[in-house]
Amino acid sequence: MAAFVGARRNLEELAAGSLGRLLLKYSWPALVAMSLNALYSVVDRFYIGHGCGEAAMAGLTLVFPVMMLFGAFGVFVGAGHAAVMSIKLGEGDRVACEKILGQLVAFKLAFFATLPPLVYFNADTVLGWCGGGGVSAEAFECARSYLKIVLFSHLFSHLAFGFSALMRAEGGALGSMTCMIVGFGTNLVLDPIFIFWLGMGVKGAAWATTIAMAASCAFAMHRYLSGRSVVRFRWRRIGFHRGYLAKPCGIGFAPFLQQLLGALINVVLPAAFAKWAADEAAATTQIASLGVFQSVMILVVLPILGAQQGIQPIIGYNWGARNYRRVKDALMLGFWVTTALCVAACAVQVVPPLPHLLARLFVSADNPLLLAIAARDLQVSNCMLWCIGLNVVATTYFQSIGHPKTAIVLSTLRQGACLLPVAWFLPYFLEDHAFAVWLSMPVSDVLCCIMTIVPVFLHVRFLSRVRVVSGTKRKFWK
Repeated sequence: MAAFVGARRNLEELAAGSLGRLLLKYSWPALVAMSLNALYSVVDRFYIGHGCGEAAMAGLTLVFPVMMLFGAFGVFVGAGHAAVMSIKLGEGDRVACEKILGQLVAFKLAFFATLPPLVYFNADTVLGWCGGGGVSAEAFECARSYLKIVLFSHLFSHLAFGFSALMRAEGGALGSMTCMIVGFGTNLVLDPIFIFWLGMGVKGAAWATTIAMAASCAFAMHRYLSGRSVVRFRWRRIGFHRGYLAKPCGIGFAPFLQQLLGALINVVLPAAFAKWAADEAAATTQIASLGVFQSVMILVVLPILGAQQGIQPIIGYNWGARNYRRVKDALMLGFWVTTALCVAACAVQVVPPLPHLLARLFVSADNPLLLAIAARDLQVSNCMLWCIGLNVVATTYFQSIGHPKTAIVLSTLRQGACLLPVAWFLPYFLEDHAFAVWLSMPVSDVLCCIMTIVPVFLHVRFLSRVRVVSGTKRKFWK
């Protein structure tokens, strides 16, 4: 009963609490939860980079876009349903919230029954699309071994991620964070045991990740089955509900497409390095450097994404409650916080000697060539990262208020409309082809920022002029 009362108090706070304190309250648990979820692959690369060598690092880089593809489906279901639940909580619709929760579980089960088996039986073909044809045989074998083990763990990770997103939507940020702590802690302990002590190498990293995801899922299921959440989990609600399919799918499609394009980018970049490199050894080095870049980006971008997770329930709840003035204030706060975090993320990857120190986390000192290349690539690729904050917070805003079409367009700008074509064609115009591939990233950051200005300006003007609905205090529990 105490947990229920506390959860109801969270909803009241979303409507009237201090925006700064709310953003901090919801952002830091969301940041921890997302960090720990994302750090599965970072921890694997840390141990593998120091214990298994350059070929193993390149192998994990080949697998990364496949994992991003799987993660895109998780975001599609989790983010869309969480955004709609925030709105329905603001409207006070208990039955709708229960159906949204049941539908999320149904989507996760349907996903598990289709995509993992398809990829498993076509693993070599899929890895070939990811640039596997341009690397050494050792790197390709590492990629195949890791992928075939970790594939089916995604049932656990998807359920855990989905439940975690809904916990944040109903104000249970600490529960969401704890869910991820359980999984990450398990992975952190098991990785060195399996990789080094049992001598399992890349396969050990895959098994550690699988067990960790299962532990995280078990915690999330226990929370909802024990009745400690605002929204009740009812077995009879598991299924697809016609009235609640379009909106969650429409909203979730924006972050899904964004992550799908991220997966495509991480297919195109290794393929580009394989195309332009002088030989297999040079291609393997560049793809290993790309693995360092991916790992570092996870670390520095997580605070930015954590801020978005923190601002989403505030915007969504108050939009549902028609409190437009508070929506505008939350949007502006989110913009300034996100921009500050983007500036910091840019600085730590550009200002010497920080790029070298970051690369050193994933590259052994015994390989100075890869270390120097990775540090230089970090500086080139992220020199304009400071300007993407507007696009990031705008995508979150339109997703949170249930405007999926605008969110979809904004989410595809940086990676789809800008980075994909620039990365593929710029090497034709520069003599240093590998440098041209890395240079395409800051070029796309600038273009993306410019194209985001107009829709954001128009909607801020709308929020400034729209009549604020007052005197409509809503109660979720009758």
